Amino acid sequence: WDGNMYSRRRFLADRCAATSLLGVSLPAWARTGEPGAARNEFDLTIGEQRLRIGGRDARATTIDGSLPGTLLRMREGETVTLRVRNQLDTDSSLHWHGILLPPDMDGVPGISFAGIPPGETFTYRYRLQQSGTYWYHSHSGLQEQSGVYAPLIVDPAGPEPAEYDRELVLVLSDWTFEDPSRVFARLKKSGDYYNRNLPSLMDIFRAKDSGAALEERLAWDRMRMIQTDIADVTGYTYSHLLNGHAAGDGWHALYAPGERLRLRIINASAMTYFNLRLPGLPMTVIQADGQNVKPVEVDELQIAVAETVDVIVEPGDGAWPVMAEAMDRSGYAFGSLTTDASLMADAPPLRPRPRRSMADMGHGSHAGMNHGAMKHEAADDSAMDHSAMDHSTMDHSAMDHAAMSHGDEAAPIRREPAWQPRRGPGVMNIVDDPQSRLAEPGTGLTDVPHRALNYAQLSATEPFYDQRPPTREITLNLTGNMERYMWSFDGTRFQDAREPIEMAEGERLRLVFINHTMMEHPIHLHGMWMELENGQSPMPRKHTISVKPAEKLSVLVTADAVGDWAFHCHLMMHMKAGMMRVVRVRPAREERRDA
Repeated sequence: WDGNMYSRRRFLADRCAATSLLGVSLPAWARTGEPGAARNEFDLTIGEQRLRIGGRDARATTIDGSLPGTLLRMREGETVTLRVRNQLDTDSSLHWHGILLPPDMDGVPGISFAGIPPGETFTYRYRLQQSGTYWYHSHSGLQEQSGVYAPLIVDPAGPEPAEYDRELVLVLSDWTFEDPSRVFARLKKSGDYYNRNLPSLMDIFRAKDSGAALEERLAWDRMRMIQTDIADVTGYTYSHLLNGHAAGDGWHALYAPGERLRLRIINASAMTYFNLRLPGLPMTVIQADGQNVKPVEVDELQIAVAETVDVIVEPGDGAWPVMAEAMDRSGYAFGSLTTDASLMADAPPLRPRPRRSMADMGHGSHAGMNHGAMKHEAADDSAMDHSAMDHSTMDHSAMDHAAMSHGDEAAPIRREPAWQPRRGPGVMNIVDDPQSRLAEPGTGLTDVPHRALNYAQLSATEPFYDQRPPTREITLNLTGNMERYMWSFDGTRFQDAREPIEMAEGERLRLVFINHTMMEHPIHLHGMWMELENGQSPMPRKHTISVKPAEKLSVLVTADAVGDWAFHCHLMMHMKAGMMRVVRVRPAREERRDA
């Protein structure tokens, strides 16, 4: 995709071709977007399948022979049974992302269970304690990248708080025709292998102030970092999919004029952040990560890997584009919402690619300025445009809660000894002045001329059941070396970590994340909610939190789930490279025995 307008004639021709190639291999929900009825018993099969993706032959690892897999719809309060048969020649698993359940049902091999051997069936059984939009995927090797993912919806036991006439499920993902293991091997040899947007000397000559541009370029070179390093894996190898359809396949969903639509948006990608919009059509955000939030009307939102966002739209008559640009704008997923199957929307052109700013490095006074709002997208934008800084949108109440005294705490908080930041083979950069960036909407969206969602706007509709202040604080540093493709917490890879992060049953904690890298990291905690300290009341609950480059933020956790739980960056290649730990919640009786 080069960003040129995709013609309606070409669109319809490709749609007809795609229907014959893809229709038989996709479940009904993926073709129409409509999720179907709730059940409490399921039989699922993990295997290999020949498919057509974007008009090309592909060999995928699938759930029930399709990519994405079978949509599961359940009901809050019921006990569900899921029999999963593994027809691969290697071990497999399924993890129910964001679902609260016993640790042996969580589906993480080596942590909570042994995995599902070839030819065997494992039965998952658990009672649903929540409702909302979620998803599920393999936690074995790189199987998720090769197709083992699907949506999961839990209907509430009572009425829905939001009113709508029709609901549609939109699953965003990334697909590579390469072997995912080969992709990882290439990244290990060169972290910039898939970056085909490297800056050149011509950029300096084309700049308005070539001297300033040269100085800035030299500064980046001294840090051994690249301004265009937005995504590790790009459209050079990725096809970006919407419900399993490539951008030219002509995916569309029908609705009746006048209907209010609920879009259940799931980012099931392995490595791709998406910036999603329906150009000209406002979206009202009503749910984040399966949890209801107070309505926020926006025109665009960034959805991190593994997050889910539910929105209400009222499109009226006609056809509306669903445009989900990869954050680095190297490609996009696309579809149409339409009242007439013969009337399809045109895809807008890709916008200029964003660049990293000094705020992403967090060095000295630069980190305290909202450089994310400066215009760096064009090649000649080396000179900073301070007029583009919008201080009025910054939520100062959300700033650096971890560093504040929190005078409302009932008892002094105990801060665990923190890792002392230091450079080494696996730690390329140390941020000397991390900042709150919760009021920023994300890379590529800081200077758009419309409303873009940010974390500071999210507020839960109801407070969490545990309103105690935290009594202990743990700081976790997100560290890495892009050149060696090493990722870690506190400079230690998962394979080298000797001890889990320990919590006591019932304990109330604050986790502080400091991102010392120039990449976003979607941090996912299994088994428990994280409450984001963003200055709102009630605080929003999330299972996955995106931490921006050079950012410092904090979350509250109630350790109410005894057992061992995975805790990791949800960028698949980062997790494989070492950005993962185990969280161990010890039973209260064990704490008493030790005391």
